[in-house]
Amino acid sequence: MTKVTTKAPFRADQVGSLLRPDRLHETRRAFKKGSISAEQLREVENDEIKRIVDKQLEVGLQAVTDGEFRRTFFHLDFMEHLNGFEGYVPEQGYAFKGEESEKRNVWNSGDISFNPDHPFLQDVTDLIDIVDGRAEVKFAIPSPNMFFNDGIRNPDIYPDLEKYADDIIKTYQEAIQAFYDAGLRYLQLDDVYIAGLAADSVPWNEDPGEQRDYLIDLAVRVLNESLAHKPDELTVTVHLCRGNYRSTWAFEGGYDRIAPKLFAKGKVDGFFLEYDDERSGSFNPLTFIPEDGPRVVLGVITSKSGDLEDKGEVVTRVHEASRYVSLDQLCLSPQCGFASTHHGNKLTEQQQWEKLKLIVESAKQIWG
Repeated sequence: MTKVTTKAPFRADQVGSLLRPDRLHETRRAFKKGSISAEQLREVENDEIKRIVDKQLEVGLQAVTDGEFRRTFFHLDFMEHLNGFEGYVPEQGYAFKGEESEKRNVWNSGDISFNPDHPFLQDVTDLIDIVDGRAEVKFAIPSPNMFFNDGIRNPDIYPDLEKYADDIIKTYQEAIQAFYDAGLRYLQLDDVYIAGLAADSVPWNEDPGEQRDYLIDLAVRVLNESLAHKPDELTVTVHLCRGNYRSTWAFEGGYDRIAPKLFAKGKVDGFFLEYDDERSGSFNPLTFIPEDGPRVVLGVITSKSGDLEDKGEVVTRVHEASRYVSLDQLCLSPQCGFASTHHGNKLTEQQQWEKLKLIVESAKQIWG
């Protein structure tokens, strides 16, 4: 018999981002044109966040998010507001399957440290006020390892990669404490970089040998040391993503290469893993999850299309995974967010809610 869980990650959980409504798109365009103020934009954001918080509660989720409604990209808005980084428009966007993303990125422009006036702290405070104790507040930021993506580090400022890593670690230690002090108790780190180290081919891991192994070791060190002073009451999970942009993806491959180090040694409370299609690989890497270690949140329901999965097949896949890690350590979620960028994936808002409801119903059937 499995235990009832009242601590995140929950049996029925979510990655975090939600489709932006037309009203929000229109208001943001008006703000960019200068026809409305920042205060007017925030008022609309607050209204829409209140609406989707209520909707998340209605479908039965125990952890709710702001849908990342104040962001343009899941990671860049956070990264560019840290000291030592600036946003810019590159010559090319990110490469996805059959599509290039909107051109936007960050680069290292100075010494790195945490910005105590980071706008995300106010975003968390506002979300906590909106939820008002009705559910657990979940908030996602990019993993510290996202700063190791190709072209971000400035070698003139940080010629030594280990020194760069040390400053990223210290910055995240301060950021995590700041979110905790703001009242947050459930934080997710979104990580495309580490998932890419397991893939066959992405720009930062073309070397198949010792260099790749070094980068995996470094990524696990950066993650664990960033969490070294994490308050006990704060739940921290990692979502391993293979790219999510307008229903496309960036790379493929199982978790086999990173599992012996990341799954076995990662000092997190849970891993959100993508298992929605053939790109995901097998459940075999789950054998590296320690007994009574992190929870594994299985993303067997896709966020990339509106086709609703069969509940029976969802339940079957969870039980298949339980042959590799205890059913008591498993949870269920979509494989990614529904809108990692403001563009959103190619499905309707109603289809989004139906998928989240299916997760809740499937979890009840599996775990009671």
